Amino acid sequence: MAELRFTESHEWVKADNGVATVGITRYAADQLGDVVYVELPQSGKQLKRGDEAAVVESVKAASEIYAPVAGEVIESNGALSGNPAKVNADPEGGAWFFRIRIGDTPALDTLMTKDQYTEFVKKL
Repeated sequence: MAELRFTESHEWVKADNGVATVGITRYAADQLGDVVYVELPQSGKQLKRGDEAAVVESVKAASEIYAPVAGEVIESNGALSGNPAKVNADPEGGAWFFRIRIGDTPALDTLMTKDQYTEFVKKL
């Protein structure tokens, strides 16, 4: 199983065979509160690292989801469109946002490990 990596903007990424699955962390979901809407990227969309890829809206705020790596979106999680509350229930599992064919694999090494992310969140 691929190791989870994390960004400072609270996305997680799990790479497997050149494809990264991207979602938001439990911390981010908890900060957002009840998620009421998600806007997902279209398949075929080219993203650079740091590009806005998706939007998540809650009763508290709207927040952008950024691409942790560059590449081409190959799939979005359609289950979230009909059930955005799934983000609160399972943010680091079944409530992933999109999958991207990785264009810059070395960028994964610059992302935080689970332990590094845990320490990062403690300082917030």
